[in-house]
Amino acid sequence: MAVEAELKARLHNPEHVLQRLAERAPAEHSVYADRYFDFPDHRLGATGYEVRLRTITGNAGEVRSLLTFKEPAVDTASDSKPEHETSVGDSNAVVPLLGALGLVEVIAFEKRCTNYRFTAHRRHLLATLVEVPELGGETYIEVETLTAREDVNAGLSVIRRVLNELGVTDDELTTETYTGAVTARRRNRPDG
Repeated sequence: MAVEAELKARLHNPEHVLQRLAERAPAEHSVYADRYFDFPDHRLGATGYEVRLRTITGNAGEVRSLLTFKEPAVDTASDSKPEHETSVGDSNAVVPLLGALGLVEVIAFEKRCTNYRFTAHRRHLLATLVEVPELGGETYIEVETLTAREDVNAGLSVIRRVLNELGVTDDELTTETYTGAVTARRRNRPDG
């Protein structure tokens, strides 16, 4: 089973990181429309599971959808999780299925992503610059690699090394989730 070893940081200087990423790989721009599902009592999220339906729209207007199931973190310091993902031909057809299983949509939001795929230190990596419009212009970077459960620490070591090479400091690292940040922002809105 593959584990997505990943670290995320809230960037203080996104332009600097962007410049360094551009030296490594071409940029792939996309908009992710993420919808998260759980039981009404939120028992999946409470135990570390996630069900996500993502629709990705690329720069040229191409659209694809993915259904993702994430298990609880195997490394709580990084929130690296075993992940099961499959392409979905029609995302609207999946929603009634999830509903029939007792799941309800708990949150939906949009992310503007720029992906960079490259190899470093003998690992295939995906670095993604992320902006969530609802979070007021903050820019995040996620760097991930797929690895075996017993190899997560080695994968995270490479990711830390790459983040350092990109100029990302330890004080920028975060385990805050986008779902948590968006929920908190919505809760604190004057009209919320």
